[in-house]
Amino acid sequence: MKMLRDIMTEEIEVCNPEDNVYEAALKMKQMDVGAIPICKDRQLLGMITDRDIVIRGVAEKRPNSTQVTDIMSERLLTAEADMSVDDAAKMMADHQIRRLPIVENSNLVGIVSLGDLAVHTSTANEAGYALSEISESEHYHH
Repeated sequence: MKMLRDIMTEEIEVCNPEDNVYEAALKMKQMDVGAIPICKDRQLLGMITDRDIVIRGVAEKRPNSTQVTDIMSERLLTAEADMSVDDAAKMMADHQIRRLPIVENSNLVGIVSLGDLAVHTSTANEAGYALSEISESEHYHH
């Protein structure tokens, strides 16, 4: 059985709590990603998504200089690296999330996306199920 540590992305670009929305959006563009974790040192504080920028930033007429901590999602589901890929896929489907931060002692050590799940044949059914179940949720936006 595969564990998240076997498929997670370990080299993750993060924003600091002092960074602003413009800097986060620029990192998203440069890296072609839709979410960036917010960390102080390696401690995970939240995540900012392209949707957060649109809904909590632009739609509320906040300036690009707004700190990421003002619009980031703070209620995050996380997993540990020794969680099975199958369990993670089920959790992502049940909670309607596309990206799952992997933490050890509150420190970010990796991230797993639905795409990561989809490329592993042993989890193709779970990833397909997760994708079919996921829609924007009011509770978790990452």
